[in-house]
Amino acid sequence: MRGAREKMESAGSGGEGGSSAPKGLKSGGNHHDWDNHHHRHYSGLAVRITVLFVTVGIIYVVLNQSAYPTKFLQNSFSFMSDQSIPSPAINKENDLENTLKRAAMKDNKTVIITTLNAAWTEPNSIFDLFLEGFRIGNQTENLLNHVVVVALDQKAYSRCLEVHHHCYALTTAGIDFSGEAHFMSEDYLKMMWRRIDFLRIVLELGYNFVFTDADVMWLRDPFQRFFPDGDFQIACDHYWYNYTDLENSPNGGFNYVKSNNRTIQFYKFWYAGKDYFPGKHDQDVLNMIKFDPFIKDIGLEIRFLDTAYFGGFCEPSKDLDLVITMHANCCIGLENKLHDIKMVIDDWKRYMSSRDRNLKTRSWTVPRICG
Repeated sequence: MRGAREKMESAGSGGEGGSSAPKGLKSGGNHHDWDNHHHRHYSGLAVRITVLFVTVGIIYVVLNQSAYPTKFLQNSFSFMSDQSIPSPAINKENDLENTLKRAAMKDNKTVIITTLNAAWTEPNSIFDLFLEGFRIGNQTENLLNHVVVVALDQKAYSRCLEVHHHCYALTTAGIDFSGEAHFMSEDYLKMMWRRIDFLRIVLELGYNFVFTDADVMWLRDPFQRFFPDGDFQIACDHYWYNYTDLENSPNGGFNYVKSNNRTIQFYKFWYAGKDYFPGKHDQDVLNMIKFDPFIKDIGLEIRFLDTAYFGGFCEPSKDLDLVITMHANCCIGLENKLHDIKMVIDDWKRYMSSRDRNLKTRSWTVPRICG
């Protein structure tokens, strides 16, 4: 990137020098002609030498940076950060702001966000189970008042309007997100990266958010378990008993993010990673960039959420007395998710109705098909 800039600067300097040459050198006399020939000879030599050094410099930068991909991403991002990233929903930003304002909590700046397509909003599908989780949870039903459902296609938007208060249509020209997006398919990757860029817009509008996949069951209020000093807090597929350990395996399906300059810069940096790690989804890229010096440079405070409270099928929480959320992660296929989420709901209902909460009623019977 630096070599490319030098090349552009060298080219620009040459153009200015040629246009500013004294007019007298272009007219009259053999002496002047000889001077012009002599000047052109050395000018051409200088240009060739400059091009040679610039070419060598570019080769050096590319070879050097290819060994450190996240450093290359950081350098490229620093060049890009002064330019605005196109906002996919820029023509609907006012509508989005009104939706967020209506859904915000008492602090007027915190919302809960989930994204859905038509496949997940069919009656008796994931969306209905998501809503039921809030209703059967321990003092969680009121949180539904603060959930913004971001619909990725028209069918999902229409379905949301039938059963929920706060719906926002985030359609993409030329892309149909309505079908089941199989894990790591092209549509799946586009959907995941669209989500990251949308969440960056929410942060820029000044709103904190809890992002939740719709296959996360909210069974208790999570806000009491969030860290007061964390900018970006995220659930884990696997948790290694230390909430600041970068070796934890984060899961992008549940996170709490505060709106500030650090998180906005982080989401821009994260989104830029899709072009430098093609074929990777957002969670894979997060696992690479979380170690990058850029994160420390901007002062971002990352916190990892304990699976004892924020569990999933990858690593189920052991004790239902502690559980806050249960995520149908490590599970491929819509039908498999539906089966095991229904078991989660049955387990929770049995736990909540049991007067004698023994070891049997205090633990999950899932994952069954998943996991």
